[in-house]
Amino acid sequence: QEAIYLALETMNLNRAMRVERKLNDLEMGSEFQDKKHPFSNDLDLFGDHSLFQLLNHTVSKKGKESLAAKMKADFDLKKADPLRMASSELSTKPRVLQAMESIGLAFYTEEKVNSGWVNWLNQQEKSTFLISIFAFVGPLGGISVLVLSFLGIIPGALVGVWVLIGLVFLGLVFNPLKNASESLPSRNQLKTYRYWLAILEGEKFESSLLKKMQAPFLTDGLKASTLFDQLDSLGLWVENRINLLYIPLNLLFWTDLFLFLRLISWKKKHGQVVAHFPAQLTEWEVMISLGAFEYEVGGKGKVISVEKGLLGRAVAHPLLHPQVAVANDFMINANQQLILLTGANMSGKTTFMRTLGVNCVLVNLGLSPFAEEFGFSNFQLYTSMRNTDNLGESVSSFYAELSRIKQLIDRIESGEEIFFLLDEILKGTNTEDRIAGSEALISQVNNTRGMGIISTHDIELADLETRMDTVKNYSFHSEIHDQTIDFDYKIKRGACPSFNAHKLMELMGIRFNN
Repeated sequence: QEAIYLALETMNLNRAMRVERKLNDLEMGSEFQDKKHPFSNDLDLFGDHSLFQLLNHTVSKKGKESLAAKMKADFDLKKADPLRMASSELSTKPRVLQAMESIGLAFYTEEKVNSGWVNWLNQQEKSTFLISIFAFVGPLGGISVLVLSFLGIIPGALVGVWVLIGLVFLGLVFNPLKNASESLPSRNQLKTYRYWLAILEGEKFESSLLKKMQAPFLTDGLKASTLFDQLDSLGLWVENRINLLYIPLNLLFWTDLFLFLRLISWKKKHGQVVAHFPAQLTEWEVMISLGAFEYEVGGKGKVISVEKGLLGRAVAHPLLHPQVAVANDFMINANQQLILLTGANMSGKTTFMRTLGVNCVLVNLGLSPFAEEFGFSNFQLYTSMRNTDNLGESVSSFYAELSRIKQLIDRIESGEEIFFLLDEILKGTNTEDRIAGSEALISQVNNTRGMGIISTHDIELADLETRMDTVKNYSFHSEIHDQTIDFDYKIKRGACPSFNAHKLMELMGIRFNN
């Protein structure tokens, strides 16, 4: 009970950090970062101040891996719909969310990987008729020899002979029991599973997905939690066979034989069923994370159906504090297929693009967007924002960006429907080549199934709107004062009328000769 209270205290502290968006002390999931992924590296899904820190309530390594895989998964709105209903229902059950997470934090350890004992559960054990006979002969014979020796009817040396005979039969089950001891999960793992199952067995769910996930635990015979109780009891005996109190009893009464028979009998009846539970509970960890996210900090926005493109009203960034985040309306469709986004430095172009991308990820996860309304068609997301050099691979940041753009072109030209976000396109080359390359790329993407946003400082590209019907200009502005620059972070129709790099450099101490 003390462990549960301490876990709840930790959860309350973590919740406060998530609500305030102070995420530094939460697990970052940096091991899941992937520069080659279509969008995860650019959208702060993992790492410091990331979506993973807001989402993650898992306790096991497999749970974290499964959550990360769902965050990076290809977009599939059909799969997202049942997830949304399930996470929404769980968000109305805070006691279930608290109980599941607190049990995991209090007891779960990664002492043994699940694959080892799952494989053991699926293995067939061989038992001979001889073992069955001597499992009952052992206790009867041991008691008889001890009593007769005590009464002086037989010499005491025969007790030693009895022990030596028993070693032969005990040797038959030594390796199988040793393998079981090494394979079975720790008592903390079993305790975690047992308590998790007890909660899930007693809860009534309405959504079809939660019912489907709960069904394997609602067996007609013994409850799933009872099966783990039995396995825990057997595992305790198996692990304590080297106990100083157990060894003399085992040598006299051959108790290992009876323990082996009980173990293989349980395994034969329930092993293959129980073997599936760890993977199923891993999926429950992910669902608890989604439900807890909706309960603690969820966007509460409405997901709408969009035939082509993307539509969002009052869309905000989930990683920004709600009191700080500035919401924007946005639409992209067949009539405005490509958005040229211009604007002053620090005016919010990149944050806005990430806002759209992260909300797309949330919807694909079955979560509510941070918007009044938000929806998109069946496209895949692709980004190119953080392109860094790699000395180990002799790759410059410009070449890294070109590689990303080539992958995008290949996917679009193969007929795939893509929504792309390209930040400060071709920034690694000179102005003339950058403008020429940007125009060529826009022409190449025009009238394909690709659509997206390209941010740029090259105002010359704004002229493309007059030459291409599907290209539209949008921008973010700044207001320059004597010693300050103000930003409203609101997207506006049309190209940016002024830039602020000169003033920013002045404010940073660079003196220009008039």
